Amino acid sequence: MNLAKRVSALAPSTTLEITAKAKALKDAGFDVIGLGAGEPDFNTPQHIIEASIQAMNEGHTKYTPTGGLPGLKNAIIKKLKQDQDLTYNPNEIIVCSGAKHALYTLFQVILDEGDEVIIPTPYWVSYPEQVKLAGGTPIYIEGFEKNEFKITPEQIEGVITERTKAIIINSPSNPTGMIYSKEELKALGDVCLQKNILIVSDEIYEKLTYGEYKHYSIAELSTELKEKTIVINGVSKSHSMTGWRIGYAAGNKDIISAMTNLASHSTSNPTSIAQYGTIAAYEGTQEPVEVMRKAFEERLNIIYKKLIELPGFSCIKPQGAFYLFPNAKQAALQAGYNTVDDLVTALLEEEKVAIIPGSGFGAPDYVRLSYATSLDSLEKAIERINQFMIRKSE
Repeated sequence: MNLAKRVSALAPSTTLEITAKAKALKDAGFDVIGLGAGEPDFNTPQHIIEASIQAMNEGHTKYTPTGGLPGLKNAIIKKLKQDQDLTYNPNEIIVCSGAKHALYTLFQVILDEGDEVIIPTPYWVSYPEQVKLAGGTPIYIEGFEKNEFKITPEQIEGVITERTKAIIINSPSNPTGMIYSKEELKALGDVCLQKNILIVSDEIYEKLTYGEYKHYSIAELSTELKEKTIVINGVSKSHSMTGWRIGYAAGNKDIISAMTNLASHSTSNPTSIAQYGTIAAYEGTQEPVEVMRKAFEERLNIIYKKLIELPGFSCIKPQGAFYLFPNAKQAALQAGYNTVDDLVTALLEEEKVAIIPGSGFGAPDYVRLSYATSLDSLEKAIERINQFMIRKSE
């Protein structure tokens, strides 16, 4: 049977693909250290679990409104007001089955065939595929390492056409961990306002910032920018709720209404129980969020020093999220491989260390390592990579 053209050229998620290979090796009895998947290694905080159990016991296991429970929308509104001083009404919020689903639904309702979306590289693997599935065309701008992988207003101006519909800003970034400053966001936003471009602001890692670095939403910088921005967020990373699949979009009520209409014919509603858990996540104690953040920062500070000592690897220290994104081109060459992808494959097969090739993020000279795992595992992984490089370089 012939598949639809829109899915025939669809690239699989690189992160999930590597994670699946690592799991298969682990199931076969190998001692695999997985640094691939982007999820916290902490369990969901207990008060969230208990609130969800209570919701089930109280019979809250039925359909909910497509766009989310009113109580959850109100919790999100309070969160956005408290954290970014952003004011939204319930009709400007949609709750989705994860932030990924929020992005997918957004692109489906804003893009027509041939519409262009500006995507900075390195990018999260699903951005281009979601744009293409909606009939759009990804337009890539390279975020250069010398500029901390961040793009400039001049780069945006250089690719804008009459078909440019939107731009994606992801800060803190997956995969680089870089964070745009308030001034940098304002400069990008000014171009978008001048050219009437919708801003898609993916803020899923907002709670994971380190040192003196702080997250800013581009929507909070002015009323005009708020009106041109769709904020994407969720509880997967902040509250270690990846499997609960709750994310949301906040922005223009007409766009949110269209997203809600589309969701009514696809998901019906996000899982009721997970929604009650998310209410508890936002309205309950935030102490577990800070505990996780501190743990990630501690790991980063320790493992970063070890990583940059590896033969052939160089890396800018991340400012947020929980990824390291080193340049491994020289490492690949020193180990006798033509590409970084080949190096990644060899590390998995020979050393049982799973990392993600940068090619999946539009940056083939790099690799992504997640430090959302135990410090012991991280140190073992670095030592295995070091021994591999020493052996291959002899």
